[in-house]
Amino acid sequence: MTLSRRGVLAAGGAMGALAATAAGPGAAAAAGRGPGGRSRVRTGFERLAADGYRLLAGQRVGIVTNPTGITSDVGHIVDAMHPDDRVNLTAVFGPEHGFRGTAQAGGSEGRYDDPATGLPVHDTYLKSGQPLADVFTASGVDTVVFDIQDAGARFYTYIWTLYDCMEAAALAGKRFVVLDRPNPVTGRAALGPVLDPAFATFVGRREIAQAHGMTVAELALLFNAEFLSAGPVDLDVVKMSGWRRTDFFDGTGLPWVPPSPNMPTPDTALVYPGTCLFEGTNLSEGRGTTRPFELLGAEGIDHRWAAAANALELPGVAFREAYFAPSFSKFEGKTVGGVQVHVQDREAFDPVRTGIALLVTAKRTWSGFAWRADNWIDKLTGNTRVRTMIDAGADTDEVVGAWEEDLAAFRRVRREFLLYR
Repeated sequence: MTLSRRGVLAAGGAMGALAATAAGPGAAAAAGRGPGGRSRVRTGFERLAADGYRLLAGQRVGIVTNPTGITSDVGHIVDAMHPDDRVNLTAVFGPEHGFRGTAQAGGSEGRYDDPATGLPVHDTYLKSGQPLADVFTASGVDTVVFDIQDAGARFYTYIWTLYDCMEAAALAGKRFVVLDRPNPVTGRAALGPVLDPAFATFVGRREIAQAHGMTVAELALLFNAEFLSAGPVDLDVVKMSGWRRTDFFDGTGLPWVPPSPNMPTPDTALVYPGTCLFEGTNLSEGRGTTRPFELLGAEGIDHRWAAAANALELPGVAFREAYFAPSFSKFEGKTVGGVQVHVQDREAFDPVRTGIALLVTAKRTWSGFAWRADNWIDKLTGNTRVRTMIDAGADTDEVVGAWEEDLAAFRRVRREFLLYR
């Protein structure tokens, strides 16, 4: 894989158009401070607005966003852009969970007119290729803008909404602009298995690592250079300022908005790249509790699982024997036993290794353990190896070692597209 020169120039062009002084929506807090007195991160939207939306001048603009598309004073960017004469916002495109965030996992809001602005809201969920291109064409926009907070995991669907929208924009002949936001679990490293294209679904379209360690703008450059089947789209990205690859979300000074109903806090995002694998099992992944993806369990599990997981002495994490009753999803209204994942040193914590270790120990300590009948675990991990190796009795190190060669290759490619050092 090689870096697309077009993508680099597009990124540079976007940055060259941005002024250094703050103005426009959300700029009042632009000089705010994060933890330790450090200047807080300014998002791609803030930098775009501070420059008077010059990058979008003369364009009919549609935006792909959701409740995480916020200004520094926690207003929504659509509500800020709509009355501003400097930008011609004419349409909104909603992803999974919807533009205003009213739908649960696997749902969307459909087509409607937004009551607050009167703007037409088009549904992108489960649309791709020419059908999605037709939505962009029918909307009448010239430029499609993307601004959604990601969670940092391959199976978090917003990055594939990004991918699908880029492909559709290329098919429809539309320009595409990505406004960057932080990876909440840092951009230090890529972790976990790399997707085998034979297992491509909406929880993993292309060959990236399970925890990709990239921002949405960096992923857009990668997608544009290497993966779009329709060919590269006319792409600009607007970088953040002040973000460092070692920053966890609480180091950015930015407000957290849950990007989906079961991603309530940055702590959830920290464990999610590993514990989401339990969606592929008959255990609860904690949906229907106040600690989704941190609480895991099922009827019949007892203290032995936590003891076995703690005996591995995984770096940066400990496991507490826990009992809980989910209010919806698996085991709704029933008390189940399991573990709560406690991250004690997030610098040392490896969420993907931890997720594998929990699968291995759950299977060894609970006779009722089973994979989902549709082998959803293969879609989440991007291959059959994790499931078949665990079934064959492999330990954590053996399973993790099986993807190291593919991961090393992805890490080499990934380095070419990193915008922040």
